[in-house]
Amino acid sequence: MSTIREAFNGPYAHKEGPEYHWAAYEGKVPYPRPGCCASQINAPPGGKYRSTKDYPDDVLRFVRSHPIMYQSVHPVHERPVLLRTNGKHNLKQLVVDRVDAEDGEYDVLFIGTDAGIVLKIITIYNEETETMEEVVLEELHVFKVPTPIITMDLSVKRQNLYIGSKSGIAQLRIHQCDIYGSACTDCCLARDPYCCWDGVSCTRYYRPGTPAKRRYRRQDIRHGDVIQQCLDQEPNGETFTKTGERLLYGIEKNSTLLECNPRSPQAKVLWFVETKNMKQDEIKTDDRVIKTELGLLFLKLHRMDAGTYICKAREHGFTQIVTKIKLDVLVEEQIDSMFHKTEGEERPHKIPCTVQSGSHQGSRPWYKEFLQLIGYNNFQRVEEYCQKVWCIEKKRKKSKVAGSKWKYSSIQERKVKTRSQTEHRRAPRHALDT
Repeated sequence: MSTIREAFNGPYAHKEGPEYHWAAYEGKVPYPRPGCCASQINAPPGGKYRSTKDYPDDVLRFVRSHPIMYQSVHPVHERPVLLRTNGKHNLKQLVVDRVDAEDGEYDVLFIGTDAGIVLKIITIYNEETETMEEVVLEELHVFKVPTPIITMDLSVKRQNLYIGSKSGIAQLRIHQCDIYGSACTDCCLARDPYCCWDGVSCTRYYRPGTPAKRRYRRQDIRHGDVIQQCLDQEPNGETFTKTGERLLYGIEKNSTLLECNPRSPQAKVLWFVETKNMKQDEIKTDDRVIKTELGLLFLKLHRMDAGTYICKAREHGFTQIVTKIKLDVLVEEQIDSMFHKTEGEERPHKIPCTVQSGSHQGSRPWYKEFLQLIGYNNFQRVEEYCQKVWCIEKKRKKSKVAGSKWKYSSIQERKVKTRSQTEHRRAPRHALDT
């Protein structure tokens, strides 16, 4: 505010003509000074200014010819708080909430766009490099149908954000700490001033002195230093590399997508493949293998692409495994031989639920022929899974039919129930009249 007050008390901008540059006005400034509010203080003796309309004519003429102040009011750190070029959406509304964090105060920007999306952003100034870092905390799709946001209001007391558009009004919580997961690393990498790691989960941050159930807090908004904040959280000094392995099948000469979705939008995604000697080589992209926002895309799958792929997320010098995918490639010749059988061969359509896994009594289910293409190393596991799924579905349908058959103990009870349901579904009386 002191910078704004200094600009309005400084010189006015003056221009001699259309082809001249703006310069500071050095002439006489009329009284009352243009820009001051009308009051009894700046009125002449015995007079009174009720509004600026009562100012003398020379003051009003000066205002028309000098509407601009010469000194500019720059943002903090002499640079824009948020700068975006070639953005996907136009920014329509803005509300700001100043939040206390463990390492200082931060201004959280809630920006409404013309597509019904609310961006939750903080900007961090780096004094060493004199640069602004933009951190997108959340990208909230408020309305199902994209519609411009025309109004936004923030309730600090209720911790809610109210969004209005032509299609309706929505209410959102300004913090959702549980979406960052249950790990200390994910909570600290989120860098959300509203949230912190309390030793058990990612929860709401409360300033020191506020009574809370757990006072243990881990938070680093400025640097996001996970190694310093969360290293002692891992048992036995492990390095955050535990993750499950998924099995994915792809057909030769077809396209296949290996999905990878890191929690932090600021993380850099890296793809590696395991070699025979258990080393990890980083994948190099080309015209056939492309890195996308959703994952690693193979436009044309080759036999040699089979292997174990590892997706890692790197942020602030910390790297963690997001997902691990084992890719099996089905050979094209085997697929063709399976679908081009002679007409005399028939496949049974019913899955024998009574047959145990590994037994080959009776007719051979058609899906086992497809499992042969995968390889007998996974045949037993997949066969048990398929039989379990189909048998549970078959039992569920049988129990549903039996339940509906014996739902009513007598014919009279069934009639009464049917009549009551008909009365309940009957249309209103005025609708029948029309």
